[in-house]
Amino acid sequence: MPTEVTLRQAGGSVSATIPSEMARRFHLAPGDRVQAIETEHGILLSPFDPTVQEALALATDAARQFQPALRELAR
Repeated sequence: MPTEVTLRQAGGSVSATIPSEMARRFHLAPGDRVQAIETEHGILLSPFDPTVQEALALATDAARQFQPALRELAR
């Protein structure tokens, strides 16, 4: 369910305040890290998972390394 969130100035950045009930449902607390992902529909916030970050970095490296082969397979 969409929830309205107010943006605030925080130093040189802009911050969003997540409603407490939503934070509880997702087990988020002050100081926790989340991922901000740009999508075609807007910004997706997701709890930060370092193993996902590591897997994405490995996939990115592999895609760069094997780019010619991947292009050939796509034909």
